Amino acid sequence: MKKVLVITYYWPPAGGPGVQRWLKFVKYLPEFGVRPVVYVPANPTYPILDEALLGEIPVDLEILKRPIVEPYGWASLLSKKKTRTISSGIIREKDPSFVEGLLLWLRGNLFVPDARKFWVRPSIKYLSGYLAQEGITTVISSGPPHSLHLIGLGLKKRHDIQWIADFRDPWTSIGYHEKLRLSPWARKKHLRLEGEVLRGADKIVVTSKTTKQEFRALTDRPIKVITNGYDSIAVERPLDPEFTISHIGSLLSGRNPVGLWKALGELLVENREFAGTLKIQLAGVVGEEVLHSLAQYKLEPYVARLGYIPHDMVLDLQRRSQVLMLLEIDSPGTRGIIPGKLFEYMKAGRPILALGPQGWEAGAMVGETATGAYLQQGDSEGIKAVLLDWYAAYQKGGLGTRPKDLAKYHRRALTESLVKFI
Repeated sequence: MKKVLVITYYWPPAGGPGVQRWLKFVKYLPEFGVRPVVYVPANPTYPILDEALLGEIPVDLEILKRPIVEPYGWASLLSKKKTRTISSGIIREKDPSFVEGLLLWLRGNLFVPDARKFWVRPSIKYLSGYLAQEGITTVISSGPPHSLHLIGLGLKKRHDIQWIADFRDPWTSIGYHEKLRLSPWARKKHLRLEGEVLRGADKIVVTSKTTKQEFRALTDRPIKVITNGYDSIAVERPLDPEFTISHIGSLLSGRNPVGLWKALGELLVENREFAGTLKIQLAGVVGEEVLHSLAQYKLEPYVARLGYIPHDMVLDLQRRSQVLMLLEIDSPGTRGIIPGKLFEYMKAGRPILALGPQGWEAGAMVGETATGAYLQQGDSEGIKAVLLDWYAAYQKGGLGTRPKDLAKYHRRALTESLVKFI
């Protein structure tokens, strides 16, 4: 059985979408003749935890751990709350405080490519010995954090290995880069490091066609699109009696669906029955601008803020909800972002209301699989029309979807594709 080293930062008990990709890959890799060895930090600073995911780690999986030094502990001396918020990706769009601005500048200019950069050199040293000892010839690095690709790059320079760089998200083109207050020097360094990784890797894996096209202009290395996926069995659940509209995951301020809130606010005034059954469920961190918009359209009495919930409860919530929200920042730079939860949404069999930028790849996938409706965030009239159609079906007890061509997104099928590329 071929042995492959996987370098990743997010690993149980980390919560959130970043941990799911490789937790699922390592589950299925042995079925295709690949034995994974996972390298993770021994003492990471995870913004959210999900202890239940520890039970999903294969019992026979070999896991290597080494200490990591992260600066978030130092930054928390300035503001523990703001540090946790920024590390989670919730960056306030308007009027950031002095402390927030300072933390963003420090994060963007002192820690390039990211705050895990201090793990690179000791990891290269440790893993060099391990590769030589075990005779491993294939290494996969997964980012973000993109500093982990620098570990792969360092190992590639020292050893005769095949190095595959897996990009769960883009690097310099990702939306939050514009918020980090990068100096010209820091911006150039990001571009230089990104180029070195893209040209130094033997193969590259990305999660969207848009990212593949973007990277194709920067490297001649083979690039494979392997999306995220689902690994759940669609167990029947009784649907919520209310007309529940649920969003799962961090609701960043930039994703604030003002057009949706406007449409819902109007429906509450125009339709008494609708007002008697509406319930908006938000699972995860919610940005301040979102809360302000909910208050502006008088939606607060209809909102249930659930906070972070474990993944097993997420799956249950998806299957019980009447409608599932899929939101993305309305910007050309986010057209290639495909949220990992999309695939679980599809499998849940509940209508997906996808609101994002024009040309959004995830929105197109919702249409291709017949799992919901895709509109631009500002199209309040279009959103309103869709909701009215779905509400009429809900009243008759017939709201649902008939998905098509979902099997290719099962984690096992995606793992088989990965093995062929390896």
